Amino acid sequence: MSRRVASSSGAEAAQNGGNKDLTPQKEPPEGRVVLRKKVTLLRGISIIIGTIIGAGIFISPKGILKHSGSVGMSLVVWIACGVLSLFGALSYAELGTCIKKSGGHYIYILDTFGPLMAFVRLWADLIAIRPAGLAVISLAFGRYILEPIFAPCGVPEIAIKLATSIGITTVMYLNCMSVSWTARLQIFLTGCKLLAMAIIIIPGFYQLYKGNTQNFENAFQLESVQLTGLPLAFYSGMYAYAGWFYLNFVTEEVENPERTVPLAICISMAIVTICYVLTNVAYYAVMTAEELLASDAVAVTFAERVLGNFSTAVPIFVSLSCFGSMNGCLFAFSRMFYVASREGHLPEVLSMIHIRRHTPLPAVIILYPMTLLSLWSGDIYSLLNFMSFLRWLFIGVAVLGLIYLRYTKPDLPRPFKVPLFIPAVFSFTCFLMVFLSLYSDPVNTGIGFAISLTGIPAYYIFIVYKNKPKWLLRFTDYMNRSLQIILEVVPADL
Repeated sequence: MSRRVASSSGAEAAQNGGNKDLTPQKEPPEGRVVLRKKVTLLRGISIIIGTIIGAGIFISPKGILKHSGSVGMSLVVWIACGVLSLFGALSYAELGTCIKKSGGHYIYILDTFGPLMAFVRLWADLIAIRPAGLAVISLAFGRYILEPIFAPCGVPEIAIKLATSIGITTVMYLNCMSVSWTARLQIFLTGCKLLAMAIIIIPGFYQLYKGNTQNFENAFQLESVQLTGLPLAFYSGMYAYAGWFYLNFVTEEVENPERTVPLAICISMAIVTICYVLTNVAYYAVMTAEELLASDAVAVTFAERVLGNFSTAVPIFVSLSCFGSMNGCLFAFSRMFYVASREGHLPEVLSMIHIRRHTPLPAVIILYPMTLLSLWSGDIYSLLNFMSFLRWLFIGVAVLGLIYLRYTKPDLPRPFKVPLFIPAVFSFTCFLMVFLSLYSDPVNTGIGFAISLTGIPAYYIFIVYKNKPKWLLRFTDYMNRSLQIILEVVPADL
C-alpha cells in the first residue's frame, strides 16, 4: 500500500495523526480536476432519507414490538430512537461544519484520535462491513424485484443472486459515470420511498377514521411490557434509523456545508421519524400485535388486506427502496476510501478522479469485486452479525471526539454548535449498545472484534514499515500508473 514520492506527504500526515488542518477548503476554480460541489440541500436530504429508509420498515419492523412487549411501548421506542438518532445527527452536523473534509467516521477519528484507530475502522469497513452490507441490501432488492414475476411461487435463489448482481453493477456504473445523475436518481428513489410509505399510512389512518381502533386498546398494558427487553428494543430501533451520518461522508461536495449539512440533517430526521411512527400506527390499525409478529413481510401482509389487487405493487416499491439505499450508501462510502487514500492509508490510485466525469471512479469500483464475492461466497448475514457492534463503537468514538475537540481546540471555528449534553447522551447510548452486543452475543461479537484487530498488524506492515523490498515498491508504482492509464484518472488538483 505504499505510495509514490509525489504523494508521500499524505502518508506522513497519516502517520503523524492525520491532517490537522481543520480549516475550510475553498472551492477550486472551474477547469480543475476535483470533486465538484454538486450536493444541494435537496440532494443532501435525499441522501440521508434514501439511505435510512431501506427495506426494514416494509419487511420486518417487529424487533421493537417483540422486545418492548406492547403496541404503545413500541411506538414510544420508535419516537425515542428517532430523538436519539437526531442527537447523533446533530453531533455529526457540528463535526461536519468544523472539519470540512469528506470521509465521515474515518476522518473524524483520524483528526481526533490519530491514524491507528482510524485505520482499524477503515480496515474493518474495507474487508468486511461495507461489501457485506451492500450485498445484503442488494439481496433484498433482487428478491423483491422478482417477486411479482414468480408469484405465487417462490423466487429461486440463483435468480435472486443474478438479479442482485445486475443491480450492484447498475448502481456501480451510475456512480462511476456522473455525480449529478447519481444525485438525481437518489432524489427520485427517495420520492418513491415516501410514496410507498404514504400508500401504507393513508389507508391505515382511513381504517382508524372508520373506527378500527381495537388494536390500540390497552396499548400500555403493564404486564406485557418487558423492562429487561427495552434495551434490545432500542438496539433494533437505532439500527432502523442508521444512515443519518452518510451526508458527512461527502462534505467536500456539499454546497455551503455550514448551512446545508445541519439543515439537511434536521429536515431529514424529522421526516423519517414522523414517517416511521405513522407507518407503524397504520400497521397496527390493520393487524394485531400477534399478526405483525407472525408476518415475514409486514407491508406485503398489510397491502393484501387493505389494497387488494394493488398489493402487487408493494414489492416493487420495496425493491426501489433497496435500490435507493444501495445508491446512497455507495455514493457516500466510496468517498471514505477516496479520503483514506488521500491521507496515505490506501493505494494512491483510489484518491484519483476521472479526468472528464469528475467522479472518484477507482474508489467506487474497489467495492465491486468484493461485494460480488460476498454475495456469492456464502452466509454474509453471519459476517454482518460479527461486525454490527463495530458500527456503534466507532460512531460513539467519533462523537466522543467532538467532546474532546471542545477542550483541545476551543478556538476551532464552529458554524454549528450543539449543547454538550447531546453528544454526551448519544456517545453513552452507542457504548451501551456495544455492551449489549457483548452481553447478548459474546461469540459473534468477539469474532468481529478479533477480525477488526487484524487491522493493527496491517497498519504497521503497510503504513508504518518503510523498508519494503524495492521490487514491491516498483510493482506498486507500476500498478498505480497502469490503473491510472486504464481508468483515465489523475490525482485531484487540490
